[in-house]
Amino acid sequence: MSQQNQAQPHRNFIGGEWVESVSGETYRTINPARPKEIVGWFQASVPQDAESAIAAAAGAAPAWGRMPAPQRGALLYKALEVFGRRGGELARAITIEEGKPIADATGEVKRAMNILEYSAGEGRRLFGYTTPSELPDTAAYTFRRPLGVVSIITPWNFPVAIPVWKMAPALICGNAIVFKPASSTPFAATIIAEIFEEAGIPPGVFNLVTGPGGSIGNTLVDDPRVKAISFTGSTEIGTRIYARAAESLKKVQAELGGKNAAIVMNDADLDKAVPGIVQGAFGSTGQRCTATSRAIVERGIYGEFMDRLIEQTKALTVGDGIDPANDIAPLSSKAQLDAVREYIGIGTEEGAKLAFGGHALEGPEFEGGYYVEPTIFTDVPLDSRIAQEEIFGPVLTVFQADGIEDAVRISNSVQFGLSSSIYTRDLVQAHEYINTAETGMVHVNAPTLGGEVHLPFGGLKASGVGQREQGTEGFNFFSETITAYIDYSAGSRERSRFI
Repeated sequence: MSQQNQAQPHRNFIGGEWVESVSGETYRTINPARPKEIVGWFQASVPQDAESAIAAAAGAAPAWGRMPAPQRGALLYKALEVFGRRGGELARAITIEEGKPIADATGEVKRAMNILEYSAGEGRRLFGYTTPSELPDTAAYTFRRPLGVVSIITPWNFPVAIPVWKMAPALICGNAIVFKPASSTPFAATIIAEIFEEAGIPPGVFNLVTGPGGSIGNTLVDDPRVKAISFTGSTEIGTRIYARAAESLKKVQAELGGKNAAIVMNDADLDKAVPGIVQGAFGSTGQRCTATSRAIVERGIYGEFMDRLIEQTKALTVGDGIDPANDIAPLSSKAQLDAVREYIGIGTEEGAKLAFGGHALEGPEFEGGYYVEPTIFTDVPLDSRIAQEEIFGPVLTVFQADGIEDAVRISNSVQFGLSSSIYTRDLVQAHEYINTAETGMVHVNAPTLGGEVHLPFGGLKASGVGQREQGTEGFNFFSETITAYIDYSAGSRERSRFI
């Protein structure tokens, strides 16, 4: 069980202590499947709380950074073990607060554990390199040094995996963390804090501050003790953080929106393509940045594709995510439900054809939850809002294309460039797509979803800025490269004056 129950407000975790906000205020989160059910009460933090967390991190960072990286790795392995013991509890916390199906929540916890395992191993692989010097009797090499204090600001849709894929590389590189989860999904964050506490992460190295981003976000970006910010969220907010942090020369890693397309060519294996697109569009209720928002289908198979798509979409079950029999769970909040319903209305107003779904689901069996049917639009104008903007819900727009060049043109016609995919048996077409798709991640005969922890994650255009997350890129972001020259010659000598 979590260290506090629903009747006791969950506290911030600062300097190794569970503390209340100086505001004295709390707020509640609710279960999107049953909005009358309160998940918990959390601290409504203010800038002074963020300042306290930054001070604790700044005090702990030097000793943590000096600890040998393999020893830091040993503590992350301990955290991995605790994650394993509390995995079911974490998955349930995700489902009752964010809403996603329990199978997806379980997969999210597993993803976080994979990231911890990979990052812990990097404690013995934080490589620099040696290189010959142009001077005699001189050693030249590079090594990595921690940044110090880093702010981690995360969204509500992956309340465990996204924080951990930032925290794990930050910690193994020797940084101290101030973590601000989304205000609507802080429950899992408190469990993560408990896990790191139990694992023996030293006081002040990991700090948790909950509450609205508007009240503490600027402090986490502006404070001169913060050396880097890792953010995942909207393009609008990420752009502001990037510009604000640039004024003080801080490092920024911002993963932003997506409008991902799956291309289906005439020679595609529809037994693979259609389930992949259904999973990509409607899994996790479409609330992930790599969700399949668009399907671009070559004309020769369009009719058969649509028949199969609608048949498989009809077979999906909608309901409370805690029931493993349900494929689609509620949207995360009433605000998100209202936004998705608004986009569905905009789609019909802009002339798109509603081919399936499009309605909110109400009635006693839904207990007032934030449900909407999986929705499919066809005949979508390419310049329409539902074709161009991130909806972040179970809404799929379908387009027809005349060949590979036209399909890639449609795929590239949006401001975002996170992920995309193509289904084809033709290697020539596959490589033309790989070489011309304007997305940071490309998939062949696979959904647009996700990625593996040891490979970079991130996008092009409005989908991200700064160094990528995960893989070696994540460790590069959370450390500085230092170049060392050692002159071990016996006497003095003249050196180059060019630099």
